[in-house]
Amino acid sequence: MYKLFKKDLKLFFKDKRSVLLTFLLPIILISLFAFAFGAIGGSKGSSNPVELLLVDSDQTIASKELVANLDSLKGLKIIPSDLSMAKKLVIKGKYAGALILHKGFEDSIETGNDIPMELWYDKARDMEIGMLQPVLTSTLMASIGKKIVQKNIESYLQNNFPNIDKSISDKILSDAINKDNNTSAFSLSSSIKLTSIVGEKKETNLGIIQAVAGTAILMLLFSVAGLGTSILEEKENGTINRLLYSPLNSSIILYGKMLFTFFIAILQLTTMFLFSWLAFKLDLTVNIPALVLMIIATGFAVSSFGIFLAAISKTRQQAQSLSTLIILIMSAIGGSMIPLFVMPAIMQKIAIFSINYWGIQGFYDIFWRALPLADILPRILVLLGIGIFMTLLSIRLFQKNVLKLI
Repeated sequence: MYKLFKKDLKLFFKDKRSVLLTFLLPIILISLFAFAFGAIGGSKGSSNPVELLLVDSDQTIASKELVANLDSLKGLKIIPSDLSMAKKLVIKGKYAGALILHKGFEDSIETGNDIPMELWYDKARDMEIGMLQPVLTSTLMASIGKKIVQKNIESYLQNNFPNIDKSISDKILSDAINKDNNTSAFSLSSSIKLTSIVGEKKETNLGIIQAVAGTAILMLLFSVAGLGTSILEEKENGTINRLLYSPLNSSIILYGKMLFTFFIAILQLTTMFLFSWLAFKLDLTVNIPALVLMIIATGFAVSSFGIFLAAISKTRQQAQSLSTLIILIMSAIGGSMIPLFVMPAIMQKIAIFSINYWGIQGFYDIFWRALPLADILPRILVLLGIGIFMTLLSIRLFQKNVLKLI
């Protein structure tokens, strides 16, 4: 029994692929998920501040005082903007929300009327808005809550008790303000009008878009990686060797495999979206030109990645190990496994180095944000650029790592 155990142990540690998948991959994924959920670097005061656009249309002493108080908070970063730009930035997903101080802000405080404040937000980022609301409420209470209570009580005393002694009125005012803190905070919170300018009228559930886009790209990566590594399988069984004896140029072998992989990628993505349309009522007609171009660009980038994996590997086992490791890491940081909008800022910045990010965000732009083709085009161009770069690199590596070893 001991000898069998020793034999299996030696064979296990000789198999680098098994060791890699058993130990290294879980460690990497645990680290990535820990970053994504904030377990690392999450000590008190170390988290990144929530960014909030702020439009001050009133430009009065009261509104500027509120802006200054909000800007002084450690957990909040104020980004000054105007109405049109703020709306564009929230719709494009650059910021979670924008606080609008409409004209008449100071006058409303003086007269005791409803305060003209509005919070524009992206419904996909409810978590960040939920974090903002108590911060805004407490700051509003500190800035203007007591002023409103004071104005209302002073007006009441002057109208009903014009000859009241000042010391008595001051005592009544002080007691009322302290007693009314919670009520004022509640009224101020409810006076902030919440307006979802992204997703409020969408019939498609946000979770369906995330599931379709994230899963489609994740599974597509595994599919094309398998198709790409079939080159190495053909090398091992002698198929490529026989092809090289034919009049075909060696590069034609790679181009043929790339064309096949690209076709399967397009077919798989199209099938996934058609299924989502039939099963989950995903509206594919919202922007057909952008959707077609995104499918082509994503399919091209992913298929080029599959060929690239085969080109940098010397054996089929090596390619399989690399593909599993790289695909799971890219999917974890790129938004396939965890929606990008719930990740901390550092993870969102790292995400741009994955194919998943550009594909998922492109499909979000189409189905959730309903952006025009001109705004989606940069993501399409990035995916095409990734595909072209990996294709050119694969051609050189194919000659070096695959054909040279035959």
